[in-house]
Amino acid sequence: MQSNKRLFLFSALFLLVATMIFGQEDLKKPLPIKAVQDSIKAPLPPQSLIQDSVQTDTVRTDSLPKKPALLLDNIKYKAKDYVKLSQKDQKIYLYNEAEIYYQDTELKAGIIILDYIKNEVYAGRLKDSLGNYTQLPYFKQGENVVIPDSIRFNFDTQKAVIWNSRTEQQAGLGQLGSDAMKVYAERTKKENDSVYFLSEGKLTTSKDTIDPDYYIRVRKAKFVPKKKVIAGFSNLYIVDVPTPIALPFAYFPLTVGRTAGVMMPTFGNDPNRGYFLQNAGYYVPINDYVDLTLTGDLYTNGSYGIRAQSVYSKRYKYRGNFNFRYENQVVSQKGFDDYSRGTIYNIQISHSQDPKSNPNSRLSASVNLGSSQYYRNSLLQQNLALTQTNNLSSSISYSKTFPAYPSVNMSLTATHNQNTNTNVVDVTLPTLQASMERVFPFAPREGIKKGALQNINFQYDLNGRNSIRTNDEDFLTGKMFDDAKVGVRHRIPISTNFKVAKHFSVTMGGNYEDIWSLQTFGQRFDPDSQTVVTDTISGFDRYNQYNFSASVGTTLYGTFTFGEGKKFQALRHVVRPTVSYGYAPSFEQYYDEYLNEVSGDIVQYSRFQNTIYGAPRLGKSNALTFSLQNTLEAKVRDKDSTATEPKKIQLLNSLNFSSGYNFEADSLKISPVSMSGGTNLLKNKMSVNFGASLDPYAIDNNGRRINTLNINNGGSLLRLTNARMNISYNISSKDFGAKDEDDREEEDPYDGQNYVAASGGRTDDLFGAADNFNESSFKNRDPDDIENPRYRTKIPWDLRLQYAANYNNSNRQNEFSSHSLMFSGNIELAPRWKVGVSSGYDIKNQGFTVTQLRFERDLKSFNLRFNWTPFGDFERWYFFIGIKSSILQDLKWENRSQPPRR
Repeated sequence: MQSNKRLFLFSALFLLVATMIFGQEDLKKPLPIKAVQDSIKAPLPPQSLIQDSVQTDTVRTDSLPKKPALLLDNIKYKAKDYVKLSQKDQKIYLYNEAEIYYQDTELKAGIIILDYIKNEVYAGRLKDSLGNYTQLPYFKQGENVVIPDSIRFNFDTQKAVIWNSRTEQQAGLGQLGSDAMKVYAERTKKENDSVYFLSEGKLTTSKDTIDPDYYIRVRKAKFVPKKKVIAGFSNLYIVDVPTPIALPFAYFPLTVGRTAGVMMPTFGNDPNRGYFLQNAGYYVPINDYVDLTLTGDLYTNGSYGIRAQSVYSKRYKYRGNFNFRYENQVVSQKGFDDYSRGTIYNIQISHSQDPKSNPNSRLSASVNLGSSQYYRNSLLQQNLALTQTNNLSSSISYSKTFPAYPSVNMSLTATHNQNTNTNVVDVTLPTLQASMERVFPFAPREGIKKGALQNINFQYDLNGRNSIRTNDEDFLTGKMFDDAKVGVRHRIPISTNFKVAKHFSVTMGGNYEDIWSLQTFGQRFDPDSQTVVTDTISGFDRYNQYNFSASVGTTLYGTFTFGEGKKFQALRHVVRPTVSYGYAPSFEQYYDEYLNEVSGDIVQYSRFQNTIYGAPRLGKSNALTFSLQNTLEAKVRDKDSTATEPKKIQLLNSLNFSSGYNFEADSLKISPVSMSGGTNLLKNKMSVNFGASLDPYAIDNNGRRINTLNINNGGSLLRLTNARMNISYNISSKDFGAKDEDDREEEDPYDGQNYVAASGGRTDDLFGAADNFNESSFKNRDPDDIENPRYRTKIPWDLRLQYAANYNNSNRQNEFSSHSLMFSGNIELAPRWKVGVSSGYDIKNQGFTVTQLRFERDLKSFNLRFNWTPFGDFERWYFFIGIKSSILQDLKWENRSQPPRR
């Protein structure tokens, strides 16, 4: 009995070891050596022994759980040099470019040792003949990647010990790369799939993974991939030099996507308002389509600012944003003579609808309204260019199309226009516009329309407005509606066109208008006060008016050839003359009269004066107008010898003249000659635009036009009354070198000076560039990629010049009403150094315009900027240095002078 027991236990032990080494599937196969099967011939044990053995095994299983098979799934491994299976050591050795794949785990290294008894694996580097370590282990489990010097990993417990680990974590909305967090640790313990414990770790966003230019040293930390790093005592190191910037404990969020969190403020001191915190706030991602950013400022003297920004977007539907900014500005303290208090605000709304969402209905909005002095007086103002904004405008519109024939387009629009210099605000709440498509009553819907009859067409459009004019103080209050004006205009234009003598295009037509108003104004002379009194008459009233017109025009081509062998081969002149005639009767029936007892004059007026669409026409109009349009281009031999066609050059984009003759006028029948033109020179680098007004009549000693031709008064044929010219010139170092693909890439609309345009300001930097400290001017360009950056001979630069002049001689004053020269330029002294200047000179007033000096330095992981306006009404300076990565952008130092008190 004892012998059978020992034999049975030995057999069971042998089967268990064989199962662990070869797996259960291998044991199911027949053994290739029959002698082994024949050598095991034991009699069957008694039934009682079998029961005892089962009970014994059951007890053993409870006290010591049975170990599972080596690997749950098939393991795959390979190596370049050799794969060695050692039954003595019970290990598998893989050497040179070794790889193991098991479930969601991937391991690559120079050398890998697999212990199939303990289910553990060790991976390490290889040392080459020069003593350098190569083939660092690459450990990937799921989406987490670790690149250490060596690693020991257990397949059963999923735990690991990692030496000198390196991992890269995406955070925020950025992508892996320069905006990702790099986590280093001398020793890392992997507790499970989501928790790592670090010892002597480094956190950085530097591109240099071996020797980062900065890092945050953490002594001990808990690391949860793609979620957070919780550390003990941490301090900032710059070029391996410790700094006093330290915290007893730290929290670093690494969540992918949008995550709620606190926004760190900027500290400072204002001599007029005391110490302050600026841009403190909180970010909230409401859902997948909408987020909210709340920030604010607080000053010790009671001043404060509140800002709310929300961005929303839904693919193929709509996108937009909302910005609200409010500031309560207190200067000095109560009880002092210089104490003052004021509030300013600004609202910006942008909404655009994807055309694919609904082709027949569209909602859009572009709103920029608020206090007229907001951009100039804001305590948070960082954009020098926006201080020169003279106009704020807004528009919210909804349009609907009814496609059935004849189709009808309808739109409802609310507009706002605000002059920040005069504080005058014009608002329409709302404007209703409806129009019917053009209808040809005497022609089929399809096919070519021939002759004057088939080309007869008419339309119908309606325009209704509620117009309000107010000031900055009464805007958005009940007072703004006191002087509201409401009116509707119906208009039916009728026209036709046809050819005469094959070369002349004739257009004839008329226009009928019916004007409705809900308010008119009567005038009378009050003998008691001896003044003219205006009475407001509420109620519906209307008038109609109409006119007729005709025009004939043609196009003339003149070509002068000089020979194909010459460099200047041909010259082409295109002339488009047009003669138009217009007639409109007088509508005296809508006019009344009153006697001004003071002057004794009889004054004629219309009750429709000062309404939205004005009064009907008084006096018959019977006029002939002339216009002449010119373009001039040349054909020259191309410098490229392989070109088969000559090159076309535009010499004169336009040169236009227009004038008129009024048959009904009792004097001054000839209208002044208006001239305008423009061209591009120097390979389109220079743009020239000009214009002038020439009067054929003379003026008297008081500067009034008289019914005497200027040539008959001893002068020239035409008298120059005003003229204007604008010349702009852009040039850069790229114009003197070969073009490459990078030069033709589109610019980031929110990078550099284009950030000003996105904020509602200028599209150039003639008044200064935007101080957007969160963006790098070296974006999308790595200075390290430049060949020989230290010894390069080409220094990138750009220059913009603009000259503007307006001449006025309407009353023989012979002077420039405005005359200025502005310029802006940037120079990259080195791959990481960039300096710029924007300024100008007012030649008339003999003074400099807004001047700004800019200095930018790319410190790889950091960005440094200094902007300085040395003089003028907007004298100020800004200094900023901070980490470029959005993950650690709160690690910054920002200082600036406060805007001058205005």
